[in-house]
Parts: sequence; structure tokens; C-alpha cells
Amino acid sequence: MKLKRLAIVTSASSWFVPYAKYFVAKLRRKGYAVRFFNRYEEINNSADVVFILSYFRLIKPAFLKKHTYNLVVHESQLPQGRGWAPFFWQISEGKNKIPVVLFEATEKLDRGGIFIRENISLEGYELNEEIRKKQAEAVMALCLKFLKAFPHIKTKKQVGRASYYRRRIAEDSKLNINKSIKEQFNLLRIVHNEDFPAFFIYKKQKYILNGIVRGIE
Repeated sequence: MKLKRLAIVTSASSWFVPYAKYFVAKLRRKGYAVRFFNRYEEINNSADVVFILSYFRLIKPAFLKKHTYNLVVHESQLPQGRGWAPFFWQISEGKNKIPVVLFEATEKLDRGGIFIRENISLEGYELNEEIRKKQAEAVMALCLKFLKAFPHIKTKKQVGRASYYRRRIAEDSKLNINKSIKEQFNLLRIVHNEDFPAFFIYKKQKYILNGIVRGIE
């Protein structure tokens, strides 16, 4: 049995949109009937699989029941690290080997059974754009792995104590002028030069660093 009818839903404001469109084209070349959406309400017909990738809204249970599988990719060792922006929170904590899981969406946030667990490995010097590329590659790889393994793939229940990350906000890009660059390097890695640039406050003035790039020494 092969899963043929696929849908991908990604929030219109997400960094993942260009990758999602690339992924749709790749899946079509592999023979899948797949469509791309920015709102889950737009998916009118039932699908074999709905991949919910970088989507910022909770989905109603009635929608989930319409489709055979509703799958999410999340970058943490669930049930630890439920919630928002787990990849960047862990990088800010100094981690460069970060778990990534593909699990089944349920009406409760990040609590579904897990199909696949793997890791994303970083070198420790990558900046935002490079980090996002590795993240996207891992997301697409897990989705393809599920499709290839089906129907010989089962879920495993989440086990352990849960923890949660909150949404990241602009204030989380604030630098401490009393700390060294080295101490805050992981924060500089994850800030975005346009959307949420690094900044600091000095003498009641706000200074924005919006040109952080990596060069060759």
C-alpha cells in the first residue's frame, strides 16, 4: 500500500514556505498527488497524510479526524521541549546535537505518538540561514522516511516528564553589554538580521546589529 494523496500546510509567515514549495515539487516528481496550503481550513478533501510543518496555529480535532495521518516535525526530545521554537531555544542553551521527531498531531499540543526520532548535528558556527537550511533538510528527510517506511512503521508513546518552551519574542534578541561576545555567541547565531535582529541598550539608547554574517578568517 502506498500513500498517494498528500497535503502540506505551512503558515504564510513561516521561514519554511520556500522549502515547503520545493518539497511539494520534489514529492510530485516522485509520483505523489500533493498540494500546498497556508491554512488548514483550505484542505477540503480528505488526505492520506497531512504534513503540518512550521504551522503556528492549533488545529481543531474535527479536521484531524478527516485525514488518515496528520504528522508534525518537532525539534526536541519529546515530551521534553514541547511548545514553540525548540530548535532555537536549544541552540541558545549551547546544544549542537538536537533531537528531531516526526509524530502524530492530536488535539493537545505536541502529545501524539512518535513515528521517527533522529538528530540534527550542527558544527557550532552556523548562523540563522545555515541553521534553517539544516532544519529544513531534516524536516523533509523525516517526512520522506515515513512515506518510504509505510505501512511498516508504528508509533511509540511519549515517555517521561514534559517540559515546555514559550514563544520567542523580539526581547529575546537582546544582548547584555556586560557579557562578552563569546558568552553570547549562540544568541548571535540564531537572531535574524531583519525580523528579530540582535540589539543592546546603552545609556538609554537602543543599538541594533542587523548585519551579522559569517566570513572566512
